[in-house]
Amino acid sequence: MTIIPVKAAEELFFIYSPVNFSVEISSLELFAKEGKVNKNLEFYLQFVTPEQKAAFREVLTKKIDLPPVVISRFFNTSIGEDILTRLGKGITIQGGSNGKYALRAALVQAAFDPEGFTLINVLKKLPTNMEFQGPLLLGFAQESQKFILATETLIKELRQLTLEEATTDRPVDYSQLTDMRQVGPHKFTKEVWNLTDTSRNRSFYVDVYVPQSVDAEMPVVVFSHGLASRPEDYGQALERLASYGFLVAAPQHPGSDSIWAKEVLEGYHQDAFDLNDFINRPKDISFVIDELERRNATQFQNRLNLQNVGMGGHSFGGYTALAIAGAEIDFENLKQECERAYSGVNVALLLQCRAVDLPQQTYNFRDNRVKAVFAANPVNRAIFGPKGLGKITIPIMFGSGSYDPAAPPALEQAASFTWLGSSQKYWAMVEGQAHVNFSELDAGLSKSIETVTQLTLPSQDLITDYTAAIEIPFFEIYINQNEKFRPYLQSAYAEYLSQGKEFKLDLISQASVPKLIDAIEKFKREHP
Repeated sequence: MTIIPVKAAEELFFIYSPVNFSVEISSLELFAKEGKVNKNLEFYLQFVTPEQKAAFREVLTKKIDLPPVVISRFFNTSIGEDILTRLGKGITIQGGSNGKYALRAALVQAAFDPEGFTLINVLKKLPTNMEFQGPLLLGFAQESQKFILATETLIKELRQLTLEEATTDRPVDYSQLTDMRQVGPHKFTKEVWNLTDTSRNRSFYVDVYVPQSVDAEMPVVVFSHGLASRPEDYGQALERLASYGFLVAAPQHPGSDSIWAKEVLEGYHQDAFDLNDFINRPKDISFVIDELERRNATQFQNRLNLQNVGMGGHSFGGYTALAIAGAEIDFENLKQECERAYSGVNVALLLQCRAVDLPQQTYNFRDNRVKAVFAANPVNRAIFGPKGLGKITIPIMFGSGSYDPAAPPALEQAASFTWLGSSQKYWAMVEGQAHVNFSELDAGLSKSIETVTQLTLPSQDLITDYTAAIEIPFFEIYINQNEKFRPYLQSAYAEYLSQGKEFKLDLISQASVPKLIDAIEKFKREHP
């Protein structure tokens, strides 16, 4: 909204030295609106099929319904500007300068235009002629295709590794065991604690789920929510844990929660999240455990086991959980990843790259009271790297979704899983899971994704059942030292749960790491 063009762009130039081509935007508009191909555009479309021509026209005219103010403010955040800067290297102002400001002006004005947010409208709103740098855009397209192929390869590999582990697992009749997909036997109450850490001048609330009728020592799990969300968004999963006798404490992270996100859209913040939350999030977790220790005697009659605490986290909360487990930020690795030419393929990397602006020092957030970690859809690969993740030696489980566009498993969890220093590690992946709980965040969002991507998503109930069925036994074994739950951490159990399901659950352990490494290296050799 802040850049009003003196004149609109007339031509788009395609640069692939030594050959340069151009096309008039008016020719694209005529084709988009009326389907007519004039002499200027005929050269480019003479070799395409009628089906490809129809698809191109649909791309030009497809309207995306997004609030204009949201688009405007997002592209003024640090992450939004980072996206534009990366895109602007390939789509430059005529002469070769980065095109980020021209792109932002066109995107924002197209969003506010009565005709709606379409590609042809964005092109019409460009304030100056633009150059499409062929080598860079082709490289980005090839990187995107490689990412898609890597995802497809990973899905097949995890399915195969799950089947292979299942054949060697100890035989178990799971139909005779407790069904971990069901709600547990304990009733619970929910409390909301309002805390202030005076050492950081930081106030936040904590959703606390307290199981009832637990006569023995009570296990504790602390949970960290994702970016732009809140503890309540994970209520279904947290309640399931509490029903099995775990006290669950889920703090709000004020600099990266839904309140901050709302304030960004209202114009109160320029950044999508507070940079300091890379530091504050793990400190919030340790402060919550400190608070549980302070209340243990008076409120819980010293029944809380606070020397064997479980830690869960989702997305940015997955980063938090890994930091608490001992992973350390590797700034050298992070810089290398962020400077890669085509790193914009990975959305999670844009979040991690913000950490480059932190003071360059060693950060150790390890809380020794935490003895096991479940990290769901964690953003982690670049910020920790092999050295940082190698410092984790406690039992750990990764949870992933094969459809996750925000923290894609092929980019964020595959190699990371092999780098974890723990010998007691597991990786579960739900086919079709797409990063967030759409039933909590936006009832219409899953339908929109299915319409745009032509993907069918699994129900949230199935995802919750799968997650609970392996997460609860994981914490029972490594927090409660209850070995009777060991059969549930076998690949054979994932196969049992997947029977008759369109969307399956894959589960591998440390035993599959050598084959996973071989598969990753083979893919790199075949697709350099």
